[in-house]
Amino acid sequence: MRDQFIKHSDLVSFADSSVNLKREDAKEYREQVNRLRDKMDVFIKKNPDIGLRKMLLSGSLAKGTSLKSLNDIDVAIHVTSPDAPTGETDLLDWLVEQLRKVYPNMDPDQISRGNHCVRISFRGSGLDVDIVPIYEIENDVLDRGYLFASDSGKRVLTSIPMHLEFIRKRKRTCETHYAQMIRFAKFWSAKRKIALGSSFRLKSFLVELLMANRLDSGAVLLNYPDALEEFFAYIVQSQLSEQIAFTDYFKLSEIPARGSNSIEVLDPVNLENSIVADYSQIDRNIIVEQAEEALDAISEARHATTKSRAIDCWKQVFGPTFKV
Repeated sequence: MRDQFIKHSDLVSFADSSVNLKREDAKEYREQVNRLRDKMDVFIKKNPDIGLRKMLLSGSLAKGTSLKSLNDIDVAIHVTSPDAPTGETDLLDWLVEQLRKVYPNMDPDQISRGNHCVRISFRGSGLDVDIVPIYEIENDVLDRGYLFASDSGKRVLTSIPMHLEFIRKRKRTCETHYAQMIRFAKFWSAKRKIALGSSFRLKSFLVELLMANRLDSGAVLLNYPDALEEFFAYIVQSQLSEQIAFTDYFKLSEIPARGSNSIEVLDPVNLENSIVADYSQIDRNIIVEQAEEALDAISEARHATTKSRAIDCWKQVFGPTFKV
């Protein structure tokens, strides 16, 4: 009998206990960011020519896809090109100086340069807030701007509100399940990164877009064992060789032909940006290999003759902490 031992309800319980960020914690973290934003708003009103415009919550906390293991929060800050330095190094150094003025009660070492961002470290909660500067496009109704990509360091056109709406649209279409499936896939990815180190590359944004592709293609996410099996089967069967693109903000005719990169997943708000342009054939092969192992484990769990064996199979997917 399929799913005799590990059922949808078991994965729901596991998600609640081990995968998902607790609702009360998410509320507390958002309030922490809001306090930062309130101080920023006051500072900007007093200093309208400083070059800072507005702070926006972004990343998994804004999208509602955070894992329980969340230890940093992504925030964007719009800056104006005439006032902010143009090179990334100078821009980040300048932003450190401005943020120390905004938050004078913080020790200087709590505000420092991170990887393509400025990091604010909270000693009480142990959380880090990573603030990414975005060069604002003046009077752009879509809130677009340019940031330095965290992987390539290149200037890339983006829009936080458009990205958030992209996720929210699918959450409205598939309430609860789309976000939960993203969390499951991110949890699996995190376990693979622990096991394989830097050789395994699967960024969170890629997980979100792969899952959006499955949902848009008609995948049913209502039963989590089935949906996870379908997700991994898609990766294995497609070998991630086909272009993935979306028409939320563009016409189908505007999508360019498949390029020569090993994997091509186009940013929903910027067709010129393939979010995995720097992934190699080796990177693609490793993702496919790991997905195949997960797919085999789920298949074996479905036909296990004992609950203990089924649990062991799911541990191959979600790690040794998996329990029901």
